[in-house]
Amino acid sequence: MKTLYLIVPFAPLVGAIIAGLFSRAIGRAGAHRVTIAAVLISFLASCWIFFDVLQGNSFNGSVYTWITMGDTRLEIGFLVDRLTALMMVVVTFVSLMVHIYTIGYMAEDPGYQRFFAYISLFTFSMLMLVMANNFLQLFFGWEAVGLVSYLLIGFWYTRESAIYASLKAFLVNRVGDFGFILGIALILVNFGTLDYDAVFTQAPLLAEEAVGMIPGHPWLLMSAICICLFIGAMGKSAQFPLHVWLPDSMEGPTPISALIHAATMVTAGIFMVARMSPLFELSESARSVVLVTGGLTALSMGLVALTQFDIKRVVAYSTLSQLGYMTAALGASAYSAAMFHLMTHAFFKALLFLAAGSVIIALHHEQDMRRMGGLKKHMPVTYWTMLIGAIASAGIPPLAGFYSKDAIIEAVRLTETPGGLFAYLCVLSCVFVTAAYTFRMVFMAFHGAPRFDAAHPPHESPRVVTLPLVLLAIPSAASGWFVGSVVFGDYFQDAILEAERDYHGLLGYTVHGLVSAPFWLAVAGIAVAWFLYIKNTQLPKKIAIAFGPLYAIVERKYGFDELYGWLFAGGARLVGGGFWKGGDQTVIDGLMVNGSARVVGWFSGIIRMMQTGLINTYAFFMLFGILIGVTWMMWHLLNP
Repeated sequence: MKTLYLIVPFAPLVGAIIAGLFSRAIGRAGAHRVTIAAVLISFLASCWIFFDVLQGNSFNGSVYTWITMGDTRLEIGFLVDRLTALMMVVVTFVSLMVHIYTIGYMAEDPGYQRFFAYISLFTFSMLMLVMANNFLQLFFGWEAVGLVSYLLIGFWYTRESAIYASLKAFLVNRVGDFGFILGIALILVNFGTLDYDAVFTQAPLLAEEAVGMIPGHPWLLMSAICICLFIGAMGKSAQFPLHVWLPDSMEGPTPISALIHAATMVTAGIFMVARMSPLFELSESARSVVLVTGGLTALSMGLVALTQFDIKRVVAYSTLSQLGYMTAALGASAYSAAMFHLMTHAFFKALLFLAAGSVIIALHHEQDMRRMGGLKKHMPVTYWTMLIGAIASAGIPPLAGFYSKDAIIEAVRLTETPGGLFAYLCVLSCVFVTAAYTFRMVFMAFHGAPRFDAAHPPHESPRVVTLPLVLLAIPSAASGWFVGSVVFGDYFQDAILEAERDYHGLLGYTVHGLVSAPFWLAVAGIAVAWFLYIKNTQLPKKIAIAFGPLYAIVERKYGFDELYGWLFAGGARLVGGGFWKGGDQTVIDGLMVNGSARVVGWFSGIIRMMQTGLINTYAFFMLFGILIGVTWMMWHLLNP
């Protein structure tokens, strides 16, 4: 089995190397064949491992020792348990669908081979992250997905907007990563190891240990570690206020939008906190921060999605909102519910992104929903699959999103963690908002009068694009039916810590959901979207005018882009300008370089006055020197 564990992450790496370094030799077809074959092998191996883990088997061990420093060993190792196995299957399946879809979407792009190399490398990076059994490898995978996301978001590097978006994503993630590496450093200093098992075993013994983060204000060590680690998760999983990079990542091609937003990079933070549940359970303060952050992100980003007209940005802000749900569940100690929603969200969000990409292809890369409409009869496969994804996202039973979202809302309602009431009101309100913006997108794109260019009518995408949509629609509909074993059962066993909760079967859970507030809020959201975007299409504009400044604030994403641009980017330019003019030009060039040159010039000018080339001048200076010497000697003789 150890060989099989190695195959899962390294098969996509081999595919990336071949497609990237030998692209000219293998051609366009060779690039997609080798990378798809590699990811398919990884997916099949992941399925094998998943069923093996279900039989009670697991693995936790080192495969390579990198450095030994005294008693501390820095290793590459794998931890394969039920949590890891679930992530491996989700990541490889969604990645496989994205690889297949890319054949159709990127068919005419000159960077075809390079794109396949990048997405295969991205898959390798994410698998190394989720399979890690120590913080060193976790950090490697963490930074690797950040690096490859930078390459993918800026894939179309001739666009200024893509360059800006990739740089923005890279810099914002570095902010989060600073906190993340501080957390890892605190673990190494206080535990003397980076191995998960050793840290989790020692953690209860250090639960009351204090650390001086701020002089005179000691913090509990566990709180400091968990908050630092969560700052890293805020960057990767785009939580408020480090959320600003994710919508701009839409500048990359649609396949990578689906891969980043559905199953890989943005879920890394959620997975990490779930994996660190033995630490977070020792710090109520840290869980409170996580809970409030998640609730705030869910509602605030959902409201922004209501104001967007770019179809990809609507789905992007939907991702931010759903990540807020997962984060709130983590803060409520409902780790299994968070991971279950991560799984169901990966399927229906990848479906929504790829369906949006299918629409964009059909409309010759038009992304503004105000120039769509009436696409249902032209693109039936895309419509019905996107409708399944929309229903799942809105939380309507019996589709997947209902079960995972309802489990989160119930867990947040019952939590005793400080901030629970605020988070509950946020996630409950967000149910209405989610249904409204999701069906707003469906109604504007597929229903109503056509608003696209009639001279170039759209048509259904090729089979290589629609096949992944159909395959993703199946788990988007059915994956929620496993809520009993994953959330309320013993699926995760010892992989994560969590309290037991009551469960009365799938049918009872569904029936109870039909009479609960979240279901009726979702129905109300769909009804409002229908009324505003099908029945009375002039009303949304009137509402926007009526709300005036409030609508403008939400539409401008609460001004965070402008604030960060002015405060951090502008501040950095101001400081840089000060160092340039005051430091470089004045001190270094003006004083040290040019100043020393002027001193030497002045001194040489004085010396040059003595170097006349005349014998009588030299004789005068010699006699003058002798006179000074004799005077000095006589003085000392007369004054012993």
